[in-house]
Amino acid sequence: MISWLKIVWNTAKVFLAFSLCTLVFYFGLLWINQEYENYHRYDEPKGKAVKVFNLDSDQDSNFVKRLFYFYQTGE
Repeated sequence: MISWLKIVWNTAKVFLAFSLCTLVFYFGLLWINQEYENYHRYDEPKGKAVKVFNLDSDQDSNFVKRLFYFYQTGE
């Protein structure tokens, strides 16, 4: 009788520990998601920002050059 109660008690402790860790992990993911949901990556920059991407008029030639560069360096 005592060994049966000990098995049930140990099983309950493992279940409680697993449930608690699962809840902490779940609410941690929710908190991280909430933090990054409010982060606007695509807003216009403030201050003295400089535009770093400029499209050329000859895009086909630029594409071929970039493709050859990719094949040569693997980057």
